[in-house]
Amino acid sequence: MPTHLATPADARRCGLPPPAAASFPLADNSRDSIVICEPTSVLWDPPRVGAHGMADLICLRAGLRSSPSLPRSSSTRAPPPASQSQVTVRFTSPLFCCAKLCKSRPLLAAALEVSKDGSSTDLANSLPCKGAVETLRSADAVCFDVDSTVILDEGIDELADFCGAGKAVAEWTAKAMTGTVPFEEALAARLSLIKPSLSQVEECLKKRPPRISPGMADLVKKLKSNNIDVFLVSGGFRQMIKPVAFELGIPPENIIANQLLFGTLGEYAGFDPAEPTSRSGGKAKAVQQIKQDHGYKTVVMIGDGATDLEARQPGGADLFICYAGVQMREPVAAEADWVVFDFQELITKLP
Repeated sequence: MPTHLATPADARRCGLPPPAAASFPLADNSRDSIVICEPTSVLWDPPRVGAHGMADLICLRAGLRSSPSLPRSSSTRAPPPASQSQVTVRFTSPLFCCAKLCKSRPLLAAALEVSKDGSSTDLANSLPCKGAVETLRSADAVCFDVDSTVILDEGIDELADFCGAGKAVAEWTAKAMTGTVPFEEALAARLSLIKPSLSQVEECLKKRPPRISPGMADLVKKLKSNNIDVFLVSGGFRQMIKPVAFELGIPPENIIANQLLFGTLGEYAGFDPAEPTSRSGGKAKAVQQIKQDHGYKTVVMIGDGATDLEARQPGGADLFICYAGVQMREPVAAEADWVVFDFQELITKLP
């Protein structure tokens, strides 16, 4: 069973045990640090870390903006930081083990030894199904989920952690993303725990700006160069997604997301239930509306969660690509038309 490497906040959210070995700060004045949870083997610094095989995902909260490659070897050694003894990382099988960078500060990366359980290896749909590449190339538009797809974070979990309700909210997020509870139930439950004020949302965005997934900006540019429109269709919050859209050059009118409501003094007042993405099956309705409004014939949905898979309902998305480069949700991946772990896989398929 892979063990996650995480920041203290991540450990709390994921229900991981307390740090078993040590905790190392990522950078001066950083709110983050690496905590090592059993079993442990750690690799310090290559400044660039990538993924090979991507059958099991180690969640590394260490995070450079780019992610080139970690050597494919069963044992890798790198120079330790000046104040620490030398450490190594060992992959039990380089063909299925991987290190996927999800967060970083300069000059630090880490990986854990994992053991193969076979549960997520050899996905049949890691290669595109028949016609998938042609559908992507001929698409009028591509709709992206935002959390754990366009960005490396779950926005509502980040906001919850910032507001002091991280662990309880993360449990609801996991249920929502795997489809074990209706999305609208999970959304209402999470917001009732957070009750974020407008000032808290703004401060969270300032102190914890969203981190774009590696390759996402290049993929958006490639789609646009092929005259394929790009939309963000998310169960997250419009207020937190607008900066992401701006950074990627996606017009605000191409955002379909939930809307937080605030009172006259900026206090939390709920969310807009009229938004289609506030409920299960809403992304299918959102895609249907996009098709109707723009006269599109073919639309592709890319995301990691159950609500993204739901978008591939009759009249909705014509192709669902599961992006598992941040979170591997096996029930979703199993039903996808195509599973990718790196956006470069899609970029190379476009002319």
